Amino acid sequence: MAQINTREIVLDILLELSGQTEYSNVLIGAALTKYNYLDSREKAFIKRLTEGCVERRIQLDYVLDQYSKTPVMKMKPLIRELLRMSVYQLLFMEHIPAAAVCNEAVKLAKRRRFQNLQGYVNGVLRNIARGREEIAWPDRQYDRAAFLSVTYSMPPWLVVHFTENYGEEACEKILAAFLERRPVSVRLDERLSEKERESLFAAWEKDGVKVSRHPFLPYAVELQGAAGIGSLAGYAEGRFAVQDVSSMLVVEAAGICPGDTVIDVCAAPGGKALHAAVRLDGTGEVIACDVSRYKTDKIEENRLRLGMENVSVRVRDARERDDSLLGKADVLLADVPCSGLGVIGHKQDIKYRVTKESLKEIRKLQEEIITNVIEYIKPGGILMYSTCTMNPGENEEMAAWICETFGLEPVSMRDRLPAALAEEAGQGMVQLLPGVHETDGFFLAKFRKK
Repeated sequence: MAQINTREIVLDILLELSGQTEYSNVLIGAALTKYNYLDSREKAFIKRLTEGCVERRIQLDYVLDQYSKTPVMKMKPLIRELLRMSVYQLLFMEHIPAAAVCNEAVKLAKRRRFQNLQGYVNGVLRNIARGREEIAWPDRQYDRAAFLSVTYSMPPWLVVHFTENYGEEACEKILAAFLERRPVSVRLDERLSEKERESLFAAWEKDGVKVSRHPFLPYAVELQGAAGIGSLAGYAEGRFAVQDVSSMLVVEAAGICPGDTVIDVCAAPGGKALHAAVRLDGTGEVIACDVSRYKTDKIEENRLRLGMENVSVRVRDARERDDSLLGKADVLLADVPCSGLGVIGHKQDIKYRVTKESLKEIRKLQEEIITNVIEYIKPGGILMYSTCTMNPGENEEMAAWICETFGLEPVSMRDRLPAALAEEAGQGMVQLLPGVHETDGFFLAKFRKK
């Protein structure tokens, strides 16, 4: 078998990503599956380098524009991606010798029929390798927005957006958090005894996983160093589910009681719906809906693994009225489609794809969904509205619109959420910020139908 060039695999992924037809996590996953026979170090290299080039693209381009006579955006696409991945290695993968980075880039240029640009590639990279300690970064005092944009690889307009809405200090915490390697959050089955939980922790730690409890919820745990969640002790038996703490807080705040009917209108992959089923303790019903069979299959897969019998899964478009659900919900969960700014740390592509215009367009979809599903709530029933974004237009302004349009009233969540969130929770809504709250960026609001 011919030797596989891992850098060439990365180059091909980056070239495909430049077309913005698919997200990086999907393409990386497909590549790692295709080349599953590679050893773990080679696969880790592919993943690290590809993810790094995506999350640090603005910073890499800033450096290249200082050292290349041809601006980044005027380069041939293959040369642009080749230089980006090489600069990432020079700046952030110190264990790789600079000479090796430059030589491999030159070989790849030749291999991909760019022999005439070998000298250019070599010259740019060797100059960066020699001068990387003296790179002139933007001055924080002179142009704070440019400094933050380059330092944290965030489009300038988003730096302004986060600063204007959450303040300078919180903005930088958010940007820094997006670049941190976050642990995986899991929700333990609340029915497990403390002894059973400790037994799980011991098994995970034996496999080299670092386990820590999240300060917000007793059943929320963070795992670092887990090579594959599906292979961990207790996964197949349904003793835990992968779910961010912010998502767990929605069900915590909802006040679900045994015997309730809970409808989740945008449920995939099923975290909140299946968490709600636990709270029903075998009674009542959870109706979990989503727009496609692909999405509902994910919910069904998790339902079976977790052994939840009181959950029914349906393919439903939340914009289209389902007469069988009218007036049925004691609690309606509406985690609506959103701009996703709160989960950039997991999906770095988002920051390059979202626009000011798309923030306005997604609001129309949210209004359409809420207008339709509001009729599913019983008089006196609860609406839990949530998004995984940080944008007042989709969050606080939507909450005000819901109250004004449908006459719903905000409900305090102070008695149901952690003390750290008590001040905001008393107003019936909470905006969580990464780097500030140890969660994804997330918004939740609670309303009662009069």
